[in-house]
Amino acid sequence: MASLQHCDLDNDWILIAEVRQEAIYVKHHQKKIAFLFSAMRHFAQELISQGHNLHYTHYDDQNNQGSLFGEVERLCKQKNINKIILTHPGEYRVLAEMQSWQDKLNIPVEICQDDRFLSSLDEFATWAEDRKQLRMEFFYREMRKKWHFLMDGDKPVGDKWNFDSSNRKALPKGMSPPLPTKFEPDAITQDVLQLVADNFSDHFGELGNFHFAVNREEALVVLDEFVAQRLIHFGDYQDAMVQGEPWMYHSHIGFYLNCGLLTPKEVIEKAENAYRNGDAPLNAVEGFIRQVLGWREYVRGLYWLKMPDYKTENFLEATRSLPKFFWDTNTKMNCLHQCIKETSENAYTHHIQRLMVLGNFALLAGLHPDEVNEWYLIVYADAYEWVEMPNVTGMILFADGGLLASKPYAASGSYINKMSNYCKSCHYKVKEKNGPQACPFNYLYWDFLDRNKEKLGNNPRLGMPYRTLNKMTDEKRQAIQRDGQIFFKALDKNEKV
Repeated sequence: MASLQHCDLDNDWILIAEVRQEAIYVKHHQKKIAFLFSAMRHFAQELISQGHNLHYTHYDDQNNQGSLFGEVERLCKQKNINKIILTHPGEYRVLAEMQSWQDKLNIPVEICQDDRFLSSLDEFATWAEDRKQLRMEFFYREMRKKWHFLMDGDKPVGDKWNFDSSNRKALPKGMSPPLPTKFEPDAITQDVLQLVADNFSDHFGELGNFHFAVNREEALVVLDEFVAQRLIHFGDYQDAMVQGEPWMYHSHIGFYLNCGLLTPKEVIEKAENAYRNGDAPLNAVEGFIRQVLGWREYVRGLYWLKMPDYKTENFLEATRSLPKFFWDTNTKMNCLHQCIKETSENAYTHHIQRLMVLGNFALLAGLHPDEVNEWYLIVYADAYEWVEMPNVTGMILFADGGLLASKPYAASGSYINKMSNYCKSCHYKVKEKNGPQACPFNYLYWDFLDRNKEKLGNNPRLGMPYRTLNKMTDEKRQAIQRDGQIFFKALDKNEKV
């Protein structure tokens, strides 16, 4: 971490604080709080073993001031601190607060660039300058060239930058992904789990069966086991969804990258070495590296480039409140039920569940961006606003009007049926397009396009579906509108849908 790089063992103090303000500004998933508090406590042990002067504030300490600023101010007074050094935070609201500390405390405050990323914010801003479209693909190519990942000289390995078209297979029958890497909670984690149970039981999610890595050594084991056991099939099945298989062939390292237990460079290098050594195919390794080097770096750059205005974007003028079933899983739509249930149990679902099931519904139903952003920030243990908001506002809801994505990621039930086995156990029938037994995604997809025709009708990537919509008979379009109205009336009355 940048703020600790030149730490003086004899004279400097490190502050780590578990504070109420950060735990409840949204009501984070219980497992998310437990994971971060445990990782903080394990990191504190490591710092102490290295001889650092550490002031650690536990959540239930009698003198805990309840906020980062309160704890900084308290330590400054206790130790007569003459300078504060921080690493650039991951959320705009935290940066705005930190930028006020120098005046409040009358002490110099230095905010260091976060060196846990491969692209600086200035570098991204320079790349984005004067570009009409800020597409991730082109940023990703520049990052590949800069860091020389998966390159043969000046050309990409395999003569293609992107193998995404090879990564859209459903999981074959009889194929079972290996179990995720799990760790038994040690004494520190057990204490944290009790703390969370005592103080955050009204927060979303289940606390039991906690098995996350909570220190760097364990996080490296997760990475190594992904590369050895799952990377080989990650590419083919990264979009697949299977009931009862929440972890699939994914890496599950977003938790550890985003809190700093792993670094993107070491993660990418291990994946590339697997390809170079013949242990994983190119489509898998390129797809994985694109998520880390391309997408992760890109959304961070976009967030900081466009905040704070990005927070209020609502291009499609969506107004509907988040349905109750996003909290209690009580819906007849099996795909949504399964994804929300797994989110509650694990503080995790993979990216296609987040985008093409949960996000797809939020888009088609016209859910308000503020409520959807808050839900995603609450429920996932890898969620911080810098990564959550661009994915939700831009990728999921198209609320930024196409700044991030070239089209809305809307789909009917046929996509979910193709990529999962959810539809086989659903109350609704995915093959039916209209009527009370029809999959709601089917008519909501066309209803969404119809409702938003004025804003989306000229989008070149939506030309084909709009041509299909325009060819529909009046009777068909009326059936779509009628089914949509019936569904939304029930949804708004909190009836089970």
